[in-house]
Amino acid sequence: MKIIFKTLLIILNILAALILTRFTVSKFAAWPESVAGFVDMAKPLGIDPTFFRITTGFIIGFAVLSFLCNCVLILRMKKVQDRGLWVFAFTNLYALGAMTGALLSEFFLRSSVKWMLVYIAIAVISVSILNLLTYGRKISVALLPVRTEQD
Repeated sequence: MKIIFKTLLIILNILAALILTRFTVSKFAAWPESVAGFVDMAKPLGIDPTFFRITTGFIIGFAVLSFLCNCVLILRMKKVQDRGLWVFAFTNLYALGAMTGALLSEFFLRSSVKWMLVYIAIAVISVSILNLLTYGRKISVALLPVRTEQD
């Protein structure tokens, strides 16, 4: 893969991690806008908004680690074996799932949609999809069993 594209992927993964770090901090530090948002979103679920906010902070925090892990794996992709490809696939699918959950929460739990949060979630989802599309062939060759005539 060309070095420029690889560098772009690393930059996008770092940006996604930094953006999500801001949201993780807001959940754990109980920033007023975060607290108000989770009070609003917890009502339809009937759960404690503090528990919901903290749990979401852990989910997003793990997505931050996923994007940082992606950076390391992209740098070492020629040397990465099956286990590294499993990790790469998992981290991107996890981030994709976490941000899809954020979008669903935004549309179905919040009384009024915060469009900037929707755009950010879509951007983060796009980074995960780009990662998977870029290395999809390598992942599928390494992770899917090859069927032979004897099987």
